[in-house]
Amino acid sequence: MRTVLMALCGLAAFAQAPPAPLQTPWEGVPDGFRHLPVGRLIIPDNLDAWKAQRAQVKRIVVDSLGELPPRPSPSQVRVVNIDKRDGWRIEKFVFHNGVDSEVPGYIAIPEDGQARHPAILTMHGHSSSKENMFGYEPTSQNVAELLAKRGYVVLGIDNYFNGERKGQGPAGGLEQMQRGSDQEMSLFKLNLWLGRTLWGMMLRDELIALDYLASRPEVDPARIGAQGMSMGSTRAWWLGAIDDRIRAVVGVACFTRYEDLIAIRELRAHGIYYFVPGLLKHFDSEGVMALLAPRPFLALTGDRDAGSPPEGMKKLEQILSRLYTLHGVPERFRSVIYPETGHVYNDDEKQKMLAWFDRFLKGDNR
Repeated sequence: MRTVLMALCGLAAFAQAPPAPLQTPWEGVPDGFRHLPVGRLIIPDNLDAWKAQRAQVKRIVVDSLGELPPRPSPSQVRVVNIDKRDGWRIEKFVFHNGVDSEVPGYIAIPEDGQARHPAILTMHGHSSSKENMFGYEPTSQNVAELLAKRGYVVLGIDNYFNGERKGQGPAGGLEQMQRGSDQEMSLFKLNLWLGRTLWGMMLRDELIALDYLASRPEVDPARIGAQGMSMGSTRAWWLGAIDDRIRAVVGVACFTRYEDLIAIRELRAHGIYYFVPGLLKHFDSEGVMALLAPRPFLALTGDRDAGSPPEGMKKLEQILSRLYTLHGVPERFRSVIYPETGHVYNDDEKQKMLAWFDRFLKGDNR
């Protein structure tokens, strides 16, 4: 049981982990780690001041990702298979990311006679894959059919160390045969040597996928959202922070404030993939999420998810609510914290995800 709890946003994100026991913040944390030099995001009292500050915040967030090599053209994407369904289809595609690897993905397209559709970039959790999101290996992250039948184009890829990309890291198949985390660690180390971060390169692959999604003739590029669970949730709100083409975000689990994660001794609850240098010198995760405003952001999280400390979630709610109110659109941010609930993607969360996208990508609230 302890192994499952330690995994969360790390090694088994798509599993429905049991609720984690609550811990008093800072209990058991050695004195030397109780007063860390964590920066604070100061939300000003007027919108013009925030808009001026926002440019600096975004620069800090993007710089923390390290070097991001230029992205290849969407025209380089190759469709390799088409799976016809009743009223929709799934195309499997592949692109080379222009740096080190081939990236496979799926795109689900409604065949409803509509010329342009809203679209969702969906992102899987750690140790999950595109197969899980598109129903070929169903888990709770299976959302493609649900969204496609609702009239959305849905696209998702395998990230660097999951799905078909296992065994495609620096050591090739050697890492696939050993511990599942070996490829992740090798990529983390290698990217640091090269002035990059693994997290930055993961987001870069999502940006390439977004380029392709926006280029598809079936897609209205002004109505693209992002959603995911666990590691996919974190990718969704980080991607929205660095690219304004994401018009609405839903994050399931991993509504995480990093200092509060330290306070409950659960840094181990997250894989090493998303750690970037220098960010906490300036601000905590609210600095990233703040860049989403005024675009709609829905966070759905269990109060017993060890990767998302309740005290941190309360702080994020207060900060983001104030910021969205400053923009004059308080209804565009919502956080739902489920009592006695662990690291899950349940049916109620899926219905709230659908309603959120329907409201802000199809309705009059865009």
